[in-house]
Amino acid sequence: MQDLPGQEEASRRPAQDPIRPTDDTARTLARELVRSARHGALATLSGDGHPFASLTSLATDSDGTPLILVSALSGHTGNLKADPRASLLIARHGKGDPLAHPRITVRVRARRIERESAEGQRIRRRFLARQPKAQLYVDFPDFSFFALPIEGASLNGGFGRAYELTPADILSDLGPAQALVAAEEGAVAHMNEDHADAVRLYATALLGAPDGAWRVTGLDPDGLDLALGDQVLRLPFEAPVDEPSALRAALVALAAKARAAA
Repeated sequence: MQDLPGQEEASRRPAQDPIRPTDDTARTLARELVRSARHGALATLSGDGHPFASLTSLATDSDGTPLILVSALSGHTGNLKADPRASLLIARHGKGDPLAHPRITVRVRARRIERESAEGQRIRRRFLARQPKAQLYVDFPDFSFFALPIEGASLNGGFGRAYELTPADILSDLGPAQALVAAEEGAVAHMNEDHADAVRLYATALLGAPDGAWRVTGLDPDGLDLALGDQVLRLPFEAPVDEPSALRAALVALAAKARAAA
């Protein structure tokens, strides 16, 4: 059978690479998806080699590393202990075709967290700030925290917008920001107790959210995490901050911007 006109020429053309060059827009979207997620689909490897996907609640550590709290009775917990390799799918939901909305698949290697360590205490605080209902079972002896350090990611920002990302594209650099990490708990409490009006304006005037008693659940060099009930938002800073004084200046500037917008 002869080729149709133009078919032979088309077969010689190199296939178009669907992966776009990573840019700041892709990095911002990836960080927002990971930082603002409250749940995701975790795929682990079962004993027979089959992928095992399950729904899990999520929070993030200070640098953006995903965190989970899981029971020893869950299938994915045993899988992670046997083989720490896993993938985490995080998707933004909305009207219309679900494939038109952004999502990211993160390749991770799970690590169990020691509860009584300083890291464990920080992770417990950050997780409960994002998932307050977990307070009911967080201290059950069969529950454990796992960090999911990122080894790579595939981002789909919608039709025709695919990217391959490195950990550095998604995570915050905490190297110069140790003082900020140490001050986070006090700064979050201060904002919620003494500057609730500014927090509300951050959400409503800067992010277009409905009015309500918004609160800060966490902060890091790149932005603030806000919550109102089950709604969560991410407010990025205009430039990274690495110490408490720079954080204070950034928050004051954001409050002034929000008041002007309101």
